[in-house]
Parts: sequence; structure tokens; C-alpha cells
Amino acid sequence: MKGLRCPIPVARTRKAVKKLPGGSKVRVECTDPLADIDIPHMVNTDGHDLLDKGISDEMRWYLIKLKA
Repeated sequence: MKGLRCPIPVARTRKAVKKLPGGSKVRVECTDPLADIDIPHMVNTDGHDLLDKGISDEMRWYLIKLKA
């Protein structure tokens, strides 16, 4: 999700994970610096697990395991 700003990365992530079975792992990538706050908050609020996160160039990524 390059170039998208808050709250679009979280909204699109929430929409996408609803289509996946519980226990799935998903990697979210975006350039929004506020995602460092928004994505972990969404993960915590929705009951998922944030397995890992990082930054590669300007792209931030988050590895999420969906609640079962």
C-alpha cells in the first residue's frame, strides 16, 4: 500500500483479513509512518498476534497471525 495514509492501510488490512481463515499469517506492507502505531493497535484490538515488523527502504512491513 504505497503512498496511502492513515486510516487507509488499516481499513484495507481489516477488510482483507476478514476473508482469510483463522490462524493464517499475512504480511502487510505500507509506506505510511503512522502505520507503526496504527497496525499494532489494530492487531491488538482485533485479537491477532504481531509476529514481526520491520522497515526496508521506505516500506514498512508487519507479519500478522490472525486469531483462530
